[in-house]
Amino acid sequence: MKFGMNLLLWSGDPDDSLLPVIEELKNMGYDGVEVPLFNLDVDKWAKYGEKIKALDLKCTAVTVRNLEDNPISADAAVRAKGVELNKKTLDCCAALGAETLVGPYHSAIGHFSGAGPTADEWKWGVDSMRQVAEYAGDVKVMLGVEALNRFECYLLNVHKDSARFVREVDHPNCKMMYDTFHSNIEEGDIAQAIRDCSDVLHHVHISENNRATPGTGHVDFDTNFDTLKEVGYDGWMVVEAFGLALPEIAAATKIWRKMFDTELQLAKDGLELMKREVAKRW
Repeated sequence: MKFGMNLLLWSGDPDDSLLPVIEELKNMGYDGVEVPLFNLDVDKWAKYGEKIKALDLKCTAVTVRNLEDNPISADAAVRAKGVELNKKTLDCCAALGAETLVGPYHSAIGHFSGAGPTADEWKWGVDSMRQVAEYAGDVKVMLGVEALNRFECYLLNVHKDSARFVREVDHPNCKMMYDTFHSNIEEGDIAQAIRDCSDVLHHVHISENNRATPGTGHVDFDTNFDTLKEVGYDGWMVVEAFGLALPEIAAATKIWRKMFDTELQLAKDGLELMKREVAKRW
């Protein structure tokens, strides 16, 4: 098992000012950090990756797609833009040294049609992702496609659908991720949700129901950890939480009240929860 911390708790575009925080995460016992890739400056990430590597840390990355580059748009040019930007993000991953790219880059975040995905939207999504997966294979990065709850997207809301989606993409570099926050909202049976996707599961986000410190809310971590052990999961577990440090991130994640003491205390408590629960079972 590898334990990571998502840097979106501090920044949507990490720079050298965040390196002392990353060093603190290393000293806590984290194995790596998850880097948000919204800025697609390859040279920047090549330099940043060297600095993370110098701290003896590994990394994964996260990104999203928006309405203007929606991979399931009815407009072929917009779909092509989504594929293009996902490929550029993979170039940034390769430069950074990120082994996996996770997130809801299958469709536009925060955009809704008023209905569920059409057959055409599903097909466009699979076709777009297959092109991205082929490129991911070329640059040796794994994809971890993420389902989001119904308030954030409509293409993939439950993990069983994510599993079906990546099976249809049918490429060895296209897998999926599981998130305890979205599962807490959408899944009727958490254990079965994990079992349903276990054959294509590559990455896990540990996140509380209110996006604050894992273990302080009502997410059923016992069932989550029990079932991850049952299915033999042994990859990355990454704490994903959000706070008020960055106004643009707070606005996007609908955070407007303080729910923890400090970002570093949240990271410490989240790591302790993961290590404690893993030690009980693995």
